[in-house]
Amino acid sequence: FNLYLIVGGMPQAVSTYLETNDLNRVSQVQQDITRLYRFDFSKYEERYKLKLKEIYDALPGQLDEKNKRFQLNKVGKGMSFNKVENDFLWLKDAGVVIPVYNVSEPKLPLMISENRNLFKLFMSDVGLLTNMYSDYVKMAILNHESSTNNGALFENVVAQELNSKGFSLYYYNSKKMGELDFVVELDGEILPLEIKSGKDYKRHSALNNVLSTENYNIKKALVFSQGNVEVKDKRIYLPIYMIMFLKNRKLNNSVYKIDLKGLCD
Repeated sequence: FNLYLIVGGMPQAVSTYLETNDLNRVSQVQQDITRLYRFDFSKYEERYKLKLKEIYDALPGQLDEKNKRFQLNKVGKGMSFNKVENDFLWLKDAGVVIPVYNVSEPKLPLMISENRNLFKLFMSDVGLLTNMYSDYVKMAILNHESSTNNGALFENVVAQELNSKGFSLYYYNSKKMGELDFVVELDGEILPLEIKSGKDYKRHSALNNVLSTENYNIKKALVFSQGNVEVKDKRIYLPIYMIMFLKNRKLNNSVYKIDLKGLCD
């Protein structure tokens, strides 16, 4: 899994690693991909006066902060969401970034309480994100050194996996309750997800607050970390790599017939 944090999932980066096992060669491929992104940015920025490059360059720094909500005032003074909404849509539709929108309540259906002015923004590939770090940080990640903070990388992986499985991605934040990293709809129920990279993965006051709120009626929550499998009340602890198994069940029978015979009598 730590190797995946470095290589990512871009096909050319993966094939280069499988052929050479050379992380420097992989890094060169990732840099080439980023250069292509920037080339596309320059074309669209000139034509439509978009600020794609500024937003893209701000991603690693903003994801590394404790509050990962994307803050426009750190990209440019006087910037507002209304002014740059098309920039974010372009980046999303191009598959360059993955937005995770805020919800005012963790209740079904989540899209009703969606607030598009507040969001987190993740890269489409964790390898591209890690490639912006120094080589020393990459080696520290591979060697499982405790000095490195993998929180941003772990959350980026989760955003990627959930997005690939067709989930609509949300997070919840309240002054009273605290913040949940992700909130999704799984098999018709609300499922909070907490992503922890450190040893204190069983400390999650916001999750405890939400689970104890009867009005939300949340039956379970998942905590992904570097720990092992464990179940404690409504909290299920899982190793971070197991995020790949999370998906909605398909309905076996979606046919629904209405008996209209009575209308003919």
